Amino acid sequence: MTASTRLADSLLGQDSTNDLRRHTQLYGARPPADQSLVEAVVRSGLLGHGGAAFPTGAKMRSISGRKPVLIANAAEGEPLSSKDSVLLDRSAHLVLDGIAATASAIRSSDCYLYAPADRVDAVRRLVDDRRRTGWDRTAVQVIASAPGFVSGEKSAVISAIEGGPALPRDKKTRASAAGVRGRPTLVLNVETLAHIALIERLGPQWFRSRGTASEPGTMLVTYSGAVRRPGVAEVPLGTAIEEMLTHGAGVDLRSVRAVLLGGFHGTWVDRGSLLGHTMSQESLAHIGSRPGAGVVHVLGTETCGLLATADFVRYLANESARQCGPCLNGLPRLADAFSRLATGQDVATAIGDIERYTRLVDGRGACHHPDGTARLVRSAMSVFAQDVHLHRLGTCEIHRGGTR
Repeated sequence: MTASTRLADSLLGQDSTNDLRRHTQLYGARPPADQSLVEAVVRSGLLGHGGAAFPTGAKMRSISGRKPVLIANAAEGEPLSSKDSVLLDRSAHLVLDGIAATASAIRSSDCYLYAPADRVDAVRRLVDDRRRTGWDRTAVQVIASAPGFVSGEKSAVISAIEGGPALPRDKKTRASAAGVRGRPTLVLNVETLAHIALIERLGPQWFRSRGTASEPGTMLVTYSGAVRRPGVAEVPLGTAIEEMLTHGAGVDLRSVRAVLLGGFHGTWVDRGSLLGHTMSQESLAHIGSRPGAGVVHVLGTETCGLLATADFVRYLANESARQCGPCLNGLPRLADAFSRLATGQDVATAIGDIERYTRLVDGRGACHHPDGTARLVRSAMSVFAQDVHLHRLGTCEIHRGGTR
């Protein structure tokens, strides 16, 4: 039986594959490792699955110099995403295969897997099992990630690996040139590494058999909110959003008011604007959105979008690194202003404050946390413009008795 006929149809396999024997049955053995993998990943068109969607092959090519470091990032600080945790629970061996393949390709002997504390012991046992059985001699240090929204940001991950606080750094040097202790460092999301493990086995043309020409492959998405089937699913890039909502999340489109795409640093999109668009960078760019890390959070017609957003903005203000003015001062004031709008308190002044603080924090932070918060706020003010108008009048489309 060939590897391709043994291979599961999904990154998540047909069931839990964290048993090495079952993993081998599903995915087959790894081919001999060599440095041609970098060019194979380039040809595959694989984009990163941590949220930024940067071409993975280009990131691998950028690593040069002595003693490079590889970091697999599974921190997943985004509260609405659970794809990385599910991937570790069900297909951690595929992630570890991707680490081994990538480490060999970039000649790295220092590999780290940065994962939530409650997953560390289990993954360490898998690493030990692979080495004990001779499946994989790659030395992988499994490090517990810090809790918090910004702890998974690339420079925060590097700081944590070095033993420092898991906080973003205000530095212009690229990690590929000087990351962990000044060494060239490649940081990839664990889903990206799982894709690399499959590309190593089956090649770039197989990877391109799904998805679109410009955005090939699949991605893991997390459905949440007003859905009948919450959880993680794998979809080809370019899948119609309408199909994802109805067939994937089990949603009656008539019950959808808006969808938050990409997570707390993403954007709200109203139901009408979603129709005719697909889960891809290219398609969603036309409506000012993007897939991000695959969050699809549905807001039902019975929920006030301003109240929901106020909760998100307050969370983001509390989760900031507090290392610069926009995070320390701007985000709390923005959260307060948005709460006043959502609850109908001095709405006219609140709207002016929201516009002012959004403008002041955007693009001025030590990291991109203020920018992402500003993006969320601007999308809410646009998508829920009718709610803003009604709150100004002392009422609400959802709560007809008045804002609360």
